Amino acid sequence: MKKIAIFASGSGSNAENIITTLANNPDIRVDSVFCNVPDAYVLERAKKLQIPAFVFNRQELNDPAHVLGQLRERQIDFIVLAGFLWLMPSAITAAYPDRIVNIHPALLPAYGGKGMYGARVHEAVIAAGEKQSGITIHYVNERYDEGNIIFQARCDITPEDTPDTLAQKVHALEYKHFPHVIMEAISKLR
Repeated sequence: MKKIAIFASGSGSNAENIITTLANNPDIRVDSVFCNVPDAYVLERAKKLQIPAFVFNRQELNDPAHVLGQLRERQIDFIVLAGFLWLMPSAITAAYPDRIVNIHPALLPAYGGKGMYGARVHEAVIAAGEKQSGITIHYVNERYDEGNIIFQARCDITPEDTPDTLAQKVHALEYKHFPHVIMEAISKLR
């Protein structure tokens, strides 16, 4: 059985969707949630779903003995970033090559990079007059949104769309595809 740790910074709706979708999978178990925001709602979701949660600060993330140490102690095989807004330190990306995935709410390489998350992305896409947006699921390296792309799904943007309505379309794609892409990526592990 492969054990997953989910890293999140916010409400945790994607984390909850992943946990519930994978709950009956005999080959994969969501072991824990790691969060860098002490009052993030993802911690409530984890508690409700009986998933152990760990809160850390930036110094602890960058200290290989702390967060990486916890991942090793818990024998984590795979890491999922689900709305996690900090850059993963090189000690963790080196320890988990092609074993960390992130979801981005746009079609990378456009609208990615530091500071491009959530509503900021949807506002930029609408302001640019794009006809399509979507999601990108990619492996994580030491740079924001530059890891190899695993999967993309698209949605059309209508003239009536606002950043909020676009966010709803993108969230629907996230909920539909992210758990299944995770399962597929894990199935390829040795």
